[in-house]
Amino acid sequence: MGYIPEDAHWYLADLVEEVTVEGDPRNVVHTNMILIRADSPEEAYEKSMELGKSSEISYPNSAGRQVTIKFRGLHQLNVIHDQLEHGAELTYDEDIGMSEDEISRWLSPKEELGVFAPRLWSPSSGPDYAAGEIMTELRERFPDLEEFQPGNPKSSDKVN
Repeated sequence: MGYIPEDAHWYLADLVEEVTVEGDPRNVVHTNMILIRADSPEEAYEKSMELGKSSEISYPNSAGRQVTIKFRGLHQLNVIHDQLEHGAELTYDEDIGMSEDEISRWLSPKEELGVFAPRLWSPSSGPDYAAGEIMTELRERFPDLEEFQPGNPKSSDKVN
């Protein structure tokens, strides 16, 4: 077991979910990094597993196909060594022997960081796992927005 500080109360769990859509052979796998409050690694594990299992759901998409989200397990569970405050280190990775070129490719310019990504909706290239009732509500609330209308290539009704 790794080093766990006596005053550790926060953990980071990578929960893995698999999304499948009836009739589509492709799946979508999400890894969600979740903050866990626990007094021990065992409690953090139990709470992580509970959160994962509670995320399982099934619903119809806009085309009436059943979407199933299944919790597959944990990819990683790490303790946060520092107190949660500005500048606290949450996790780290270690790579040895990286060339200058590899380091340069690893770095992202500001405009490519997720926090600065455009807030424009765009369809996934994967299976349609948008909830049908939500897409219906969007169409009702925003009838002038073409991207939410059936038949539009950006619409979640796209059959894959």
